Amino acid sequence: MNKVRGSAAEAVADIPDGASLAVGGFGLSGVPEALIRALHTQGATGLRVVSNNCGVDGRGLGVLLAAGRIARVTGSYVGENKEFARQYLSGELEVELTPQGTLAERLRAGGAGIPAFYTPAGVGTQVANGGLPWRYAADGSVAVASPAKETRDFAGRPHVLEEGITTDFALVRAWRGDRHGNLCFRLAAANLNPLAAMAGRITVAEVEELVEPGELRPDEVHLPGIYVQRVVRLSAEEAADKRIERLTVSASSTSSTSSTRGTVRS
Repeated sequence: MNKVRGSAAEAVADIPDGASLAVGGFGLSGVPEALIRALHTQGATGLRVVSNNCGVDGRGLGVLLAAGRIARVTGSYVGENKEFARQYLSGELEVELTPQGTLAERLRAGGAGIPAFYTPAGVGTQVANGGLPWRYAADGSVAVASPAKETRDFAGRPHVLEEGITTDFALVRAWRGDRHGNLCFRLAAANLNPLAAMAGRITVAEVEELVEPGELRPDEVHLPGIYVQRVVRLSAEEAADKRIERLTVSASSTSSTSSTRGTVRS
């Protein structure tokens, strides 16, 4: 049972136009950059993406967005992608915004075979009542608005019904993985990658380190290989290519401090 593919290009070659994709990552942490670049080269268009955010200009899903390959996004955070905002407001892109925790649970529920669930998140807002602009017309009017959702009281508290999400494919990034598809995620990359992987009918994982079956201890496996169909090993350069969405440093980080032993650069 060897799920390793020879390249990212081979792993995404059969993703067709109009496919739905669950894509892992949080900000720019844990984003499957190699698979996204390969999909950009492959040329699929009209993609329907489910992801926490849509990358930034020139990175992550922002690469596909700038090329006009994405038709619809379901996400929780627009971020600082100017092209995303432009396409959305001009009516070129359909966007379904959903609370972040709800999005995570919708992905997990879909992967677990749960068709829908109730949550208090969004009750009393347009998330539940409908009317959120999904798509704008060229003149700035709302062309498509979100529908109202079913609500129900539990223990005297209203809840809104949310549907689980499944997608045709999922693209994720893991820290370590084996040939059977068992994956281990590191730090913030563990936020949404396992959930996106669960939701995809065909899940493709790029891994920074490929190990043999049995090298991962059972307690290290964050996602079992049953959810993963294809594995791509990153090169050392690809594994090291990690960007920060917004770099913030304190003034002291660039100053020098003196000690009895001399000058120390912090």
